[in-house]
Amino acid sequence: MKLAVIPARGGSKRIPRKNIRPFGGRPMIAWSIGAARTSGLFDRIIVSTDDREIAETARALGAEVPFFRPANLSGDYTGTVPVIAHAVDWQNTQGEPAEEVCCIYATAPFIEVDDLRRGLVILQESGADFAFSVTRYAAPIQRALRVRLDNRVEMFDARQFNTRSQDLEEAWHDAGQFYWGRAEAWLSGKPLFGPHAAPVVLPRHRVQDIDTLEDWDRAELLLRARGFQ
Repeated sequence: MKLAVIPARGGSKRIPRKNIRPFGGRPMIAWSIGAARTSGLFDRIIVSTDDREIAETARALGAEVPFFRPANLSGDYTGTVPVIAHAVDWQNTQGEPAEEVCCIYATAPFIEVDDLRRGLVILQESGADFAFSVTRYAAPIQRALRVRLDNRVEMFDARQFNTRSQDLEEAWHDAGQFYWGRAEAWLSGKPLFGPHAAPVVLPRHRVQDIDTLEDWDRAELLLRARGFQ
């Protein structure tokens, strides 16, 4: 079976209650649940949460919350992989084991159905253990700067000062939207990033991490630019 898991704990610090905070007239998590449902890809769409209000919101939006996430998987430093592995392990006790599992972040309002479908195809055809959304860095990371404690600037790699941008290797980063994986890969605890993962490339204009209030404001600007009020 194909399983979608949306991690949505209740303890967000920098943006309180961000998983259900209104965004574009809907709870933030509604965008992820809506894309998962519209895709028609999944036999089950589960929200993994430790929070009753998030659970009620998720159920009202058409997702399942068949369990509450244990405290040891709900802390500030809990990674994505053990949370998804927990959900996969739970599903495997229900008589219909998961085969392909997609983690969809609750704060991914620009996720698109076609990308989810494309990600599944890439997972299946590439032979990779994972396939996840990536996008290009806007500027060459080899020419990155640091601001020192004395408020002066230096390059991370001063050898690149005279290298033309077009001569530098292009770099990519996690787009923070979704992660397809084979059930056994999630259960093994294998890290998401590595040669066993394939990229699902997204354009930069549809990618925005939402970790701070500044991120949230920028995401709202992007939403309006895409025609949503």
